[in-house]
Amino acid sequence: MAADPYTTLGVTRGATEKDIKSAYRKLAKELHPDTNKDNPKATERFSEVTRAYDLLSDKAKRAQFDRGEIDADGNPASPFGGGGFGGGYGGGQGGQRGFGGGMGGEDGIDLEDLFGGIFGGGARGGMGGMGGGMGGGARGRAAPRGANVNYRLAVPLPDAAELKSQRITLSDGKTIDLKLPAGVEDGTQMRLGGKGEVGPGGAGDATVTIQIQPHAFFKQDGDDLRVDLPITLDEALAGAKVKAPTAAGAVMLSVPPGASSGKVLRLKGRGMTRKDASRGDLLITLQIVLPEADAEASAELARRLEGWSDPRDVRAKLGV
Repeated sequence: MAADPYTTLGVTRGATEKDIKSAYRKLAKELHPDTNKDNPKATERFSEVTRAYDLLSDKAKRAQFDRGEIDADGNPASPFGGGGFGGGYGGGQGGQRGFGGGMGGEDGIDLEDLFGGIFGGGARGGMGGMGGGMGGGARGRAAPRGANVNYRLAVPLPDAAELKSQRITLSDGKTIDLKLPAGVEDGTQMRLGGKGEVGPGGAGDATVTIQIQPHAFFKQDGDDLRVDLPITLDEALAGAKVKAPTAAGAVMLSVPPGASSGKVLRLKGRGMTRKDASRGDLLITLQIVLPEADAEASAELARRLEGWSDPRDVRAKLGV
């Protein structure tokens, strides 16, 4: 059985959802397999931490665990609370006190295991020919579910911004398309019910941890995206309509006349998707690119500017 999930995450039973998420993120960063490739114990610990977070981040399962209805693996807890028949061999209906309280909870003997080898059918169903006594028709333990499975899914930054569906291949070879949730971020976890390993009591769950990949030219800044956009000198001086990249594809952007390098233009609603489905912005920083010094265009530009100089002291604010 897995360790107590509260202990695993290092939080108290009264911890808030925010406390639990914060504790998980801290541990996940320390123990992530990508940063502990030569430390199998860290990988094992990462799995334990993830399983604990899976249970405690699910309100229904957390409540069931707190009430003792399920164990730390999410499986139904023993109906006898781990103590057999509560201190008497049949201490429910009919009593059976003549056995002196043995073979019950205090010795920890599992009646289903004890009688299963003798009668073939376990302790379930009143022990066959023993008259339905010996515990008043006690039920055996629920069959265990299959193990939970953890996956990591690399998602391109533009796809995360646009919430594009992502295809993932499961351990059984089947592929499914995942719809990314609004507000998705690096480390977001998605639970797939019944997509874990198959067990006698049904299949376990799968947990997919999203890893947002760095992009060649987009950079995330909170809910916004940033990109540097090269423009030519003539486009900066006279103004122009130029193509600019966004997470959803290219758009036409108006560069105002006299634009300087470093000027930031804002495209509303072209950034990351928030949890409320609203969008951040795309911030475009203009970068004037001059022709190479030995290029024909550079020579032509020099001829055109011969005898002209900009009278402004553009470095005055630097005190030089």
